[in-house]
Amino acid sequence: MIVALTGIYPEGTFEQFRALLPSDIELLKVDTPEKYAALDHADVVILRIFRAERADIERINGLRMISRWGVGYDSVDVEAANERGILVTNTPGANAYAVAEHAVLLMLSLCHHLVEHNAFTQRGEWSNKTFLENTRTLNGALVGLVGGGNIGRQVAARVQAFGAKVQYSDPYRLPEETEARLGMKYVSLDELVRTSDFISLHAPLTDENYHLIGEDAFEKMKPGVILINTARGGLVDEDALIRAVDSGKVAGAGLDCIEHMPLTAGEPLLGRPNIIVTPHVGGTSNDIASAMIPMLTATIMDLYQGGKVRYVVNQPKGL
Repeated sequence: MIVALTGIYPEGTFEQFRALLPSDIELLKVDTPEKYAALDHADVVILRIFRAERADIERINGLRMISRWGVGYDSVDVEAANERGILVTNTPGANAYAVAEHAVLLMLSLCHHLVEHNAFTQRGEWSNKTFLENTRTLNGALVGLVGGGNIGRQVAARVQAFGAKVQYSDPYRLPEETEARLGMKYVSLDELVRTSDFISLHAPLTDENYHLIGEDAFEKMKPGVILINTARGGLVDEDALIRAVDSGKVAGAGLDCIEHMPLTAGEPLLGRPNIIVTPHVGGTSNDIASAMIPMLTATIMDLYQGGKVRYVVNQPKGL
């Protein structure tokens, strides 16, 4: 069996996989776009940063499984994988705590004008009164979570530690006893959008929820709301967001993902002090390797030993 580790990984990742996998499994390091474009044979591709488009899937002979380093798999052409009987797996929950931390970091940075204060201070301007009237805290705020999954629940715990109250909306409601234990009130998406002081997105991107937060949603929001997106860029209509920010309806936005990445200098989302954009790094902390590698190794071993493969997210033809 050949396993290709494609993309850029924390230092020591290749060595950790090598130590955990049987010696008769060949492990390839494919760490540049050129190497990835030249990859023409592998049983398993571990995917981070790079994409598995149809052309990639058709080029790699013998491919039986694509394993995503992370929970999202929109970088994989699942339809092409299904057609060729290729399994697609992910690592659910492995980096949830990192994404949750990043979401709260964006909330706090916007509340306290962290980026602006730093910029002023770097220029030698002492800004301790500049944003005084616009500074706020999470204490007593109502945080609305779009998605009550693992990441959403971890965000709930963290913002409650700052004194916030939490409501959430999700197509799949949690058991009432779980809601009570976690302090999460279930509401409709419409009520969440209308009443939340902070709205934080933690939902997968599907055809049904593309631009879920668009013109209509922004019109319903409370004046001064803060929007956080650490999920997927396509959930937000960015043109509508810019209009809402420029009008003052939205006080700030923290975006770790945008619809079309990467951004380049001069694009409309950039240059606004109350929009913070980070380059999709919420779930990429180096310490998550300790959780990711065992999960990915387990799926490889399932395939290697002919057992039922865990964490499969697709329905491949013939399997």
